Amino acid sequence: MSAFQAVSSAADKEIVGAVEEVVLLPWNIKLLARIDTGAATSSLDARDLTISNQMAVFKVPNQGGEIELKLPLLGKRRIRHADGAEYRSLVQLEVCIGSHRISAKVNLNDRSKVEYPFLIGRNILVRRFLVDVSRKRVLTPNCRQAAPR
Repeated sequence: MSAFQAVSSAADKEIVGAVEEVVLLPWNIKLLARIDTGAATSSLDARDLTISNQMAVFKVPNQGGEIELKLPLLGKRRIRHADGAEYRSLVQLEVCIGSHRISAKVNLNDRSKVEYPFLIGRNILVRRFLVDVSRKRVLTPNCRQAAPR
């Protein structure tokens, strides 16, 4: 790859900050998300998670309340973190970041003890975004059907 190709490739990507507002579609759930280039897979705050008949049923925080979602379970994935490793349920979600509608695999985890309910990992960032950690809330979600709830 030449230097020109590297610059051209970077120019095609959108800048995101360390924290961005995202929308989960089709439910139009607005969440603040922490951008984490160290995480391979994105992670969503899923409370009261139950698995039945290959379906994941869980609650997602939404403007002071919670919304229950039911999604097909794709399986389990081993996730490494600061305290070791664990297996987490994996689902497919559609996320709006800026004008990008992105379908991605997301692991489910109770994130009630951390500041941000959604962690955006490399599986969503790759080939789409460059991260400027000195900025926050650079993009406003504006995908079709992503009106505020």
